[in-house]
Amino acid sequence: MKKPRRGLFFWIKVMLVSLGTLFLTLCLLAFTTLPFWAYYRLSGAYIAEHNTQAIVLLSGAGIPSESGLMRAYFTAELAALNPGAKVVVAVPGRLSQPDSDPNKTARELRLRGVDSLRIIFANSGKNTRGQALEVAALLQGSPAARDITLVTSPEHVKRSVLSFKKCGFKQVHGLATFEQSLSSDLRFDDRVLKGNKLAPPIGQQLQLRYQFWYHLKLEIIVIREYFALAYYRLRGWI
Repeated sequence: MKKPRRGLFFWIKVMLVSLGTLFLTLCLLAFTTLPFWAYYRLSGAYIAEHNTQAIVLLSGAGIPSESGLMRAYFTAELAALNPGAKVVVAVPGRLSQPDSDPNKTARELRLRGVDSLRIIFANSGKNTRGQALEVAALLQGSPAARDITLVTSPEHVKRSVLSFKKCGFKQVHGLATFEQSLSSDLRFDDRVLKGNKLAPPIGQQLQLRYQFWYHLKLEIIVIREYFALAYYRLRGWI
């Protein structure tokens, strides 16, 4: 006797159950510290050193943006510790346009005290691989190529360091642009703020107000980055 064929409804049911299980698992993990440590692991093995010869700011989302301003801030801080280091702005865009992304990034660095004579541009690379190839060609034969530090978001440090090493750089460090939390205690007394009492009080629940949602965001970032690492490895870019 032939077994009945599994129809479309069965596979839709399997997909919904699988997605529901995945979502529930991610929600449960968000109440733990595992998402943060998975995020930290992508950057923790590549610590920046102060005696670098070149500082490479890898493009974020432009200026102004959270990632763009964070990378400019950390680049300027590292440049102050290494006054002899070149600063490479690896941001795509046309230098002939005053308001292009690389020019706005350079202006942000100058506002933070970086001398314009130290800034050089690598403005053609459209992804990490392209930026690594361009910077390698730009610094070829220069003393600055001996020891470089990449400034980028925490989850991107591992992939960027491996990409630059694949392009011939020997000493590559990473400076992860970790954001800082407020030092103030953000717990409050719900009774003081008054309002509708139908909603439960959450003034003392920092985990529910902030940590849970932050960890959910980190889970998406980490999953996306591991897919990117897998793709780069398949392409032979790392």
